[in-house]
Formats: sequence, C-alpha cells, structure tokens
Amino acid sequence: MSILDQIENRSLTNSVKWDRMAEIYQLEDPNDILPMWIADMDFAAPAVLIDAFKKRLEHPVFGYTFEDAEGTQAFVDWAKKRHGFTIDPSWILYQQGVVPAIAAVVETFTKENEAVIITPPIYPPFFNVPKNLNRAVKECPLHEVDGVYSFNFEKFDNMTQQEDVKLFILCHPHNPGGFEWSIETLQEITRICEKNNVLILSDEIHADLILDGRKHTPLAQVAGDAKNRIITCMAPTKTFNIAGIQVAMMIVSDEELRARLREHMLKHAQMSLNIFAGVALKALYSKEGEEWLEQLLPYISENMDLAISRLTEIEGIHIYKPNATYLLWIDYRQTGKTEEEIMDLLLTKGRLALEPGSKYGEQGEGFLRMNVSCPRSLVEEGIKRFTHALT
Repeated sequence: MSILDQIENRSLTNSVKWDRMAEIYQLEDPNDILPMWIADMDFAAPAVLIDAFKKRLEHPVFGYTFEDAEGTQAFVDWAKKRHGFTIDPSWILYQQGVVPAIAAVVETFTKENEAVIITPPIYPPFFNVPKNLNRAVKECPLHEVDGVYSFNFEKFDNMTQQEDVKLFILCHPHNPGGFEWSIETLQEITRICEKNNVLILSDEIHADLILDGRKHTPLAQVAGDAKNRIITCMAPTKTFNIAGIQVAMMIVSDEELRARLREHMLKHAQMSLNIFAGVALKALYSKEGEEWLEQLLPYISENMDLAISRLTEIEGIHIYKPNATYLLWIDYRQTGKTEEEIMDLLLTKGRLALEPGSKYGEQGEGFLRMNVSCPRSLVEEGIKRFTHALT
C-alpha cells in the first residue's frame, strides 16, 4: 500500500476544497459531497517538509525574516536538474502566489485600458485579474479537435500587432486542458511576441507535474534572445500541495523589468515571505522532495487511467488523457445535456462537486474539470458517483 493511499480528513481545517462547498455550490447540506473540483491535492505533505517545520518550531521566536538564500539556491538547482532551466538567483523575485504575481505584472507593464491577450479556455484569474485592474482582455481562443488544443497563430499575430496590446499571458502547462505546449509552439509564440513588442508572462506553476516520463520545457529556455521579454512564474505550491504556505517565484532575466517590478512591490508595501516559506523551499527542493514527487507522478497517471477507462464507458463522455497536471478535462457535449443540467445531476444525484467548464470561458462550455490528485479509493468513489449521476 502506497503512502498516497492514506486518506487524510481535511474537514474542519478551513479547507477551501472541503469546508466551503455550501457557499460555492449553494448547497444547504454539503456534508456528503465529494469535492473533486479545485486544484488542491488530498495527500499528506512530504515527511521532509513536516520534519523541517518541526525543527523550525523548536526555535520559539517568529519575528521579521528575509528571503533565504539557501532556499533560493535550492530552487535554482531544482529548475536546472528537472527542467534544464538555467536561472541566476538574482533573477528571482518572490510573491505570495502566482495570481498576485500576475496582478503585479499586469499593473506594472500595462496601463488602464491597455490590453492583455489570453487564450481560452483558460484559468479564470487570467480573465479576472486584468479586468479588476481596468485592463482590456482580448481573447484568442485555442482551436480544439477531439480534446486536443492548438494555437491560432494567424489570429494571434494579428492581435499582437494591435497598438493597445502590451502583454500576453501563457498557461504552460495548460490549465484546464492538462497538456504541455510543444517546443515548436513555444518558439512561434516568442517569435510573434518579440516581433510585435509584446511582453510574455508564462505561468508555469504546473511545471513539475509532467506525466509518463515526459519533461517540461520552460518557455524562456527555448526563446533565445527573446527570453528578456519573458517573465516566468513557478512555485512549489502545486507540486507539493502547499498553497497555504503562499510562495511563488517570478523569474525575470531582464534587469530593467526586475527593477520596475521591485518598484511596484515597494509601492504596494509588499512584505517579505512568511517565515515558513524559506523553510519549505529548502526542504522540498531536495533529494527527499524529488523522491516524493517521483512517487506522486505515476500514482496520478494511474488515477487518470482508471478514471478515463471507466468514465468513457458512459455514453457521450469523452476524455483525452492529459500529459501534465492532475486535472481531467471531461467532454460531455455528446450527452446532449446543458451545463446546468449536468451540474445539477452531479451535485444532487451523484453528490459530487466538479468544476463547470464555463468558468474557463465560453470555449469551456460542454466540459467539466475533475481533480484526481487524491487517494485511489476516493477516485473510485468519484467514478461511482459520476456514473450514478449520469446513468
């Protein structure tokens, strides 16, 4: 039995995933709902992290701290080993998360009413963050055939030539689609954006969660001279499920861009990372952290295989296996059901909470996002509930 098979009771821990379903799904009684919606794993944290926290807790003072150079170097070494990504430690700026990093980049490098390009279906903050900052959001929808997505480069090129477009936000690996962009696609993105003087923010938070022996290719690593027009965001929070620790890295090779981001952080009185962030970086970006990850990846892949094989037995359900993340993008368009109908069936009959595809833009309509990063017995239960709801 794998340690990943152990069920951890997360109820009454202020877990967004488990304790806020009544509010999010407008349920009178959410107690028997199985949550497989938000991108939050249900596995215990690696032992190396727990031990590191315990050791730090032995010191009884928790005053002001600054970024830990050893933690930064641990990440730099990890990025080089895992992804072939060469990073100078001086390029790294810290944020409390990738979404705050997106906000910082949008606010620093665009003005009100200038435009940001996104490629739906896409992670909801890509829509919301720029809009909340009074920026225009221009959509260049991905082309989809049987669950496989590709760029519309002709439209993308035309859009990046528009005078008000200053920034493109890339999701790599893609969420919700669950795939790694090809090197050829990445290079064409950078070529077009460099030609048209558009800055790129590459959200690579799922970089470590590449499945079935594949490797992640950082955008900046294959961009050549254009790397200085790329800001890459990475974090341990998805890899090791430590979103509550609130730490992310912005990798900015260009000195002028870094200086402008630092100025933005000073203007907004951004504090240093919390005291446990540096502890987490040192502990997790290590041999022990890597060993834990190497157990996790095949487990997730097997969970996906199990769910796909069983759910696609249901008439009208199609799933293209992801090569990254722990998220299934379930195509139910051939069932003939509306989103409202299928969500109602899942919640009321199946007692199962998934994410409706419309959250990811109108191109997500007809899809559901399902998180399978949990003990296999819960995946089995989710499959049973989904099947019961739709049959």
